[in-house]
Amino acid sequence: MPDTEAQHSPTRCGFVALVGAPNAGKSTLTNHFAGSKVSIVSPKAQTTRTTIKGIGVWRNTQIIFLDTPGIFKPKRRLDRAMVASAWDGAGDADITVLVVDARRGFDDETRAIIAKLKESGKPAVLALNKTDLVTGDRLLQLCAELNAAYPFAETFMFSALSGKGTDEFYDYLAEHLPESPWYYPEEQMSDMPLKLLAAEVVREKLFLYLRQELPYALTVEPELWERRADNSVRAEMTIYVERDSQKQIILGRGGAMIKKIGQAARLELEEMLEDRIHLFLFVKVRENWGDDPARYAEWNLDYRA
Repeated sequence: MPDTEAQHSPTRCGFVALVGAPNAGKSTLTNHFAGSKVSIVSPKAQTTRTTIKGIGVWRNTQIIFLDTPGIFKPKRRLDRAMVASAWDGAGDADITVLVVDARRGFDDETRAIIAKLKESGKPAVLALNKTDLVTGDRLLQLCAELNAAYPFAETFMFSALSGKGTDEFYDYLAEHLPESPWYYPEEQMSDMPLKLLAAEVVREKLFLYLRQELPYALTVEPELWERRADNSVRAEMTIYVERDSQKQIILGRGGAMIKKIGQAARLELEEMLEDRIHLFLFVKVRENWGDDPARYAEWNLDYRA
């Protein structure tokens, strides 16, 4: 929130793109700053599919984080569209931040991202995340290796999960974004419609409860988001998979798995939105949904990437 000194300073506002390898902690950082879940988090790679805005105020500055999909070597059309979305987000930002998982270190994916930064000539800030899980000597070595590979404007070390060390990072961003009126109301945390946020929460639970290979073969689409007379919400979501065998896995024996997923998603949505949610999940087979241009349009992804 703005402090007394900041109230006498010009307001600032701008976009900060978070780029990095999958699971570097970009979504966790976005959620920490926004003060609520606006981007889903999973231990599995490639959870974020499109650029998501996490909005918050730090002192006199409104910072709009662009949580981009993890950058990796694409194999499928959807992969290519996700990587293209990540770089588009970086291109539109006032500040680009490379987020690196300090535990994984200077891996091949991070090397490829730095090569792309060099190619673009775009200034960038380095953020070493999960530093509470790495020794001090290792951190210093990693910091030196990364800064030798690219002339980062500044380097920060923190834990996005606990928030330790993030204040200095937010201070830097607030000071280096342009003077401007705020683009969004102070209390707004994201520009994502509630029904799409709800669909993302359902997808997150699918990632958490299902075996590793299945989540990449599914998508979740909101069919209904209706406010009822008692102020509760009726939400209907359809989970699309590519094969009938995948549908059976999601349903589980006697419908046990889909019930577990729905209950977990409903409880989280009720806590997030402070509303009672009546959540109904349906599972349908749609072969080759990953090659359907309409799906890409819904996620703001470029089908031709």
